Amino acid sequence: MSVVVISSGGTIASTKDARGALVPTLSADELVASCGTTRHVRAIDIASLDSSSMGLREVDLLRAVVRDLLRDGDVSGVVVTHGTDSMAETALALDLVHSDRRPVVLTGAMRPADHPNPDGPANLRGAIEAAATTHSRGVIVHFAGATLPARGLLKTQTTAEDAFTLTGPRVLPRPMAVPPAPLEGVRIPIIRAWAGADDALINALPPIDGLVLEALGSGNVSAEMGEAVAKLLRRGVPVVVATSVPYGEVSFAYGGAGGGSTLGSLGALPAGYLSAGQARIALATALATGVNPRSLL
Repeated sequence: MSVVVISSGGTIASTKDARGALVPTLSADELVASCGTTRHVRAIDIASLDSSSMGLREVDLLRAVVRDLLRDGDVSGVVVTHGTDSMAETALALDLVHSDRRPVVLTGAMRPADHPNPDGPANLRGAIEAAATTHSRGVIVHFAGATLPARGLLKTQTTAEDAFTLTGPRVLPRPMAVPPAPLEGVRIPIIRAWAGADDALINALPPIDGLVLEALGSGNVSAEMGEAVAKLLRRGVPVVVATSVPYGEVSFAYGGAGGGSTLGSLGALPAGYLSAGQARIALATALATGVNPRSLL
C-alpha cells in the first residue's frame, strides 16, 4: 500500500527569489525527500500556486485527480500539499464529495522550505502517517501536530505555526457526500457587511448564481444593505449568511430590515459554523450538483 502526495504549491514548496519574495519552487518529489518519511510514497505535481490563486478550476482538477487515485486499491490514502490561505476552502470542497473510507489529508507550512527551521517537513511527515493509518474520517487537515476535520476549519493566524482552529466547540457532523460536478463558472461573490453599510455593493453586482453575505454578529446587516439583499432573494438568487466573527454559529434571531430573522423569512440560509469562504464552496457545490444548499451547510 502506498500514500500518494499531490503538490499544488504554497509556502511548503516555496523559497525566496532574488528579491526576497516567496515563490513555489519545490516539486512533490523534493518535498517528500525532505520530510524523512519511511512510508512508501508516490508523488505527483498538479500545480505550483500561491493558494490565493486556487480558483474553482483548480479545485475541479484536484477533485478529479483525488477521485482517480482512489480507484487504485493499492493506495492507502492521499495527501495534498497546499497553501494555507485557502486550505480550509479546498479541504471542504474535497470533503463534500468524498465518500471513500480512505483518508484525504491536506497539509502545508507557515515557513518556507529554505527557512532555517522549516515546519513543512514535519507537517508532511505527519500527514503521510495520517493518510496511511486513518479511516472513515472524511477529509482532514494535519498541521502543527494537530489533525482537524475539514468542516468548520478556519485559518486564524497569519504567521504563527499553529495556524488553524475550528469555528465551533465540537466536530461538526458531515453531510452525505454528493457526486462531484464542475464548479468552474459558478459565480458566487462574498460581500462583507459593516456597520451602517449602504446598498451600493449589492446593487453593483453583475449577474450572479448566488451570494455569500459575511454579516456582523450572529447574522445581521444594516437596514439598507438588508433591503438590497431582500431584492436579490425575491428574484430567486440564493443567499447564504455567514459571519465575520471567527467563532460561533450564525443564528437568525434579530428583526428589522437587515436582521437575520427577516432575511431568513425571505429565504436566506444561515451558514451555521462555516466561514464565508467555506459557505461559498458549499453553496457552489450545491448549485453545481442540483442539491438543496441547506443540506451542505
